[in-house]
Amino acid sequence: MPPKSALVLFSGGQDSATCLAWALERYERVETVGFDYGQRHAVEMQARLAVRAGMASVLPQWADRLGPDHIVDLTGYGAIADSALTADRAIEMDARGLPTTFVPGRNLVFLTVAAALADRRGLDTLVGGMCETDYSGYPDCRRDTIDAMATALSLGLDKPVVIETPLMALTKAQTWALAERLGGQALIDLIVEDSHTCYRGDRTLRFGWGYGCGDCPACELRAVGYDQWVARP
Repeated sequence: MPPKSALVLFSGGQDSATCLAWALERYERVETVGFDYGQRHAVEMQARLAVRAGMASVLPQWADRLGPDHIVDLTGYGAIADSALTADRAIEMDARGLPTTFVPGRNLVFLTVAAALADRRGLDTLVGGMCETDYSGYPDCRRDTIDAMATALSLGLDKPVVIETPLMALTKAQTWALAERLGGQALIDLIVEDSHTCYRGDRTLRFGWGYGCGDCPACELRAVGYDQWVARP
């Protein structure tokens, strides 16, 4: 039997907003989970509510598929996984060649908690916005990492755990294109106006691609992808 339900790891950013629309198109029942891990850009916790609410308007044909939202407090984890996303530190490359915005094991923790929640909620599939094409160099976003986690979770829960990553092989420009296919200009407008990606949590500056500081790695990646998408033939 094909899976009928999904739990979307939903931060309120561009990628997770696109993944939520993708899941609503495919599954009869969709729930969302967000994680408060003490992130400096805590504004995303408000942005995710606005994006979720807007989905019902821009995708009315699937509005009845959107179920409850869940918030998990992981501030204890965020405190020990010290990074430029959880503490006032410079955004730069560290001695290992990883950006200081890398939160050690973040996706591993998120997927473990999400799998436990999905098990108790009777949800078939986990959906995440991990991507190894256009990304910030995080090792826990790679295909191999996600496949290994699916295997480990399946063994640990003694049942198949499916992790769908629809953006894994897409560039940011292709992610914009996918959003347009799923929800047209209405979904693009929702992502631009209400989603949040900026690592600094800046909502004062408005660009064509949305709000942000404009110069952190997340803003730069989103901006380049938007410009490439707009300039498409």
